[in-house]
Amino acid sequence: MTRFRSSLLGFLFLAGCASSSGIPAAGMDGTAIAAAYIPLRRGSVLSHADGAAVAIAPGIAVTNGHNRNLVAPETVIGEARDYDLLFFRDARAAMTAIAEPVIGESIHAYGQGGNGDLRRADGVVRAIQSCSGCRAPAYFIFGGNAGPGFSGGPVLDASGRLIGIIFGYRDEGRERLIYAYPMSRVAAELSALPKATK
Repeated sequence: MTRFRSSLLGFLFLAGCASSSGIPAAGMDGTAIAAAYIPLRRGSVLSHADGAAVAIAPGIAVTNGHNRNLVAPETVIGEARDYDLLFFRDARAAMTAIAEPVIGESIHAYGQGGNGDLRRADGVVRAIQSCSGCRAPAYFIFGGNAGPGFSGGPVLDASGRLIGIIFGYRDEGRERLIYAYPMSRVAAELSALPKATK
């Protein structure tokens, strides 16, 4: 299998810039995701980067590999070889119910705005991409207004279950397509890390 990360990320814009996308969110729907959500921010008065992460198991959180500069190096557990996923230690013990994406379902996602505020984007799952020889889908696509600051952020179904982790977006005409890894892919990549790092 070719390196999925390098082939796909070549045409995606990656979140982490200073501008905001999505809409301001006063809070999160459901206490489980609110307890599991981790805002990421680093920078100075002149420049900064924003992203997000999610606790997926007691003591373990996930974000994107391109958010590595937003995570304390001593907390890093490991990084997926072929996918833009970075796992790190976090004190949260939150557990969020998970599910797989379904084409046509309404979803919402969370990320960070340019001024550090919580943002929300709503959309609909458009496609689920499989990969040759994979047990879990490679990624899924939804239409919506996520973008800068949503990297590593959670995607939830209408019931508030965690279905994915955002890793990029692409504007296609007037529509923005957002790319996310399904939780089955996230779990597979965590399991593939060397045992010594977990």
